[in-house]
Amino acid sequence: MNQAAQSIGARLVDAFALILSQPFRSLRRRVNAWIATRTQRAPGPWSINRRRVYIVPTRYGYGYALLLFVMLLGAMNYSNSMAFALTFLLAGMGLLAMHHTHGNLVNLSLRTRQASPVFAGEMARFTVEIENPSASPRYAIAIAWPETVPTAHADLNATRSESLNLALPAPQRGWLPAPRFSVETEFPVGLFHAWTWVELDMACLVYPKPAPRGERAPDTGAGSGMRTGSRSGQEEFAGLRPYQRGDTPRMIHWKSLPKHRSPMVKQFAETLENELWLDWAALPSSWDIERRLSQLTRWVIDGEAKGQLYGLRLPGFVRQPGNGVVHRAECLKALAVFDR
Repeated sequence: MNQAAQSIGARLVDAFALILSQPFRSLRRRVNAWIATRTQRAPGPWSINRRRVYIVPTRYGYGYALLLFVMLLGAMNYSNSMAFALTFLLAGMGLLAMHHTHGNLVNLSLRTRQASPVFAGEMARFTVEIENPSASPRYAIAIAWPETVPTAHADLNATRSESLNLALPAPQRGWLPAPRFSVETEFPVGLFHAWTWVELDMACLVYPKPAPRGERAPDTGAGSGMRTGSRSGQEEFAGLRPYQRGDTPRMIHWKSLPKHRSPMVKQFAETLENELWLDWAALPSSWDIERRLSQLTRWVIDGEAKGQLYGLRLPGFVRQPGNGVVHRAECLKALAVFDR
């Protein structure tokens, strides 16, 4: 019976505290909108100063305040000095908790790291590094997008840093700028919620969504599609081409280096047979822009997986045949930011 009564009493307190906090939600949204007008996008590092930290009671804080008010009325009604002392002691502890909650965010430094590219439809992940420059530890630090529940938390030791990740849906290709996010805490006792808004200059490159497998790259000849030149040997020299990032040193034609401003790379008949050109103009004219980019993305991924030398030709962009991580990234970036 005692446990059941305590459970019912706890539920009633939570419900009453929630009712009290409801009118303040709209006020908090207005405060956040006002704060957003003062928040400027910064490249980082960004330090949280004392004037930019905002604090309000949580629903438990409102319940705590109501409890103190009832205790004060009881102490006044019975003129009980011990009740007065207990009430004021608890009130002082509440004020001390407010001070520590506010100070838990002050002087924290935030900087961003470069987000790894993703494909459209995936989740972009932004990394925020939080540094604690002070000699005292900071606990229960959280970051979150607006109107979302914090999913990244960290405890920061003295003069230490911690990296937290924020996930954001990437529905379409191109650059995805990160919106502002909150840095918040309710340490040490959860009676107060302190937060600030930060807008770091973060962006994630979103590649086009790859088309399903099955479509074969067109053989258009005349420098498009797969080259099928004559083959007279595995290592027959077929000419030189400009050096590209990703070419191995053994492919460089060192003897021609004094004659050219940039290194030249040797090509052989075997290499020419494996060159694949991915040409925008070779795709069916009935396809729209996004379908073309999606299909070219699929061919870039497949060509890299097979180890082929592939080139990309778009309106206003040409990438000579090659392969490797850098070549793949350059091709996918051109597809991601393509704007006809």
